[in-house]
Amino acid sequence: MSDLPPQETEHRKTALVTGGSAGIGRAIVEGLAAEGYRVLNLDRDAWPNALPSVTTHRVDFAEPEAVEAALRKLTTDRSFGVVVANVGQCINASLAETRWQDMRHLADVNLNSAILVARAALPAMRRHGYGRIVGLASRAALGKPNRTAYAATKAGMIGLIRTWAQELAPDGITCNAVAPGPIETELFRANNPAEAPQTRKIVDSIPLGRLGSPEDVARAAVFFAAPEAGFVTGQTLFVCGGASLGSLF
Repeated sequence: MSDLPPQETEHRKTALVTGGSAGIGRAIVEGLAAEGYRVLNLDRDAWPNALPSVTTHRVDFAEPEAVEAALRKLTTDRSFGVVVANVGQCINASLAETRWQDMRHLADVNLNSAILVARAALPAMRRHGYGRIVGLASRAALGKPNRTAYAATKAGMIGLIRTWAQELAPDGITCNAVAPGPIETELFRANNPAEAPQTRKIVDSIPLGRLGSPEDVARAAVFFAAPEAGFVTGQTLFVCGGASLGSLF
């Protein structure tokens, strides 16, 4: 990369991450920053750490029109070689309990958000002949009880990534997905206390016998974002401790 013109190096080392203020997203932002990327974090919450290479613009991905307007401004004079579509929400509900509003809300947050940021970054990626798009799916995409809308949107992420990989390969743009299993984030712990029987059941069902960490997921996302991953596209990497091997919990 040192042989590239400065503007090309800057393009390749500038990343846009959605939902990067907490949990897996924060680990991804920190992982990219540690690799020398300048990162723009789009999140409704403020960035919690003082990192000079990270800036945050606060947006709510449940409001697509506002997000689209913000992206028009943010990409006017910035070129992003890496996009990580991480932002997501989960609604726990059985089929009988799932409302049409749940599907619409999660489609906006989990899927439309990825379309908006990838589309906004696409012209510069094509102009430079280089891009890395990484989408966060989930092991739940393979099916999980009480996750009708969530599982549908995470399976949809895999569909987006595979479609974009075919469309954008001629432009030098790779598209891959990371699908985490149970990850020990603040939100997970809030909903699954360490001593709770349900938590023990989840851990016991994972072949590797432990929960994943946000850093486990971040390492996969940073790999897909790297220039060296240029011959990998259209793939989904399950970071799940083996939980994707079957219906384990």
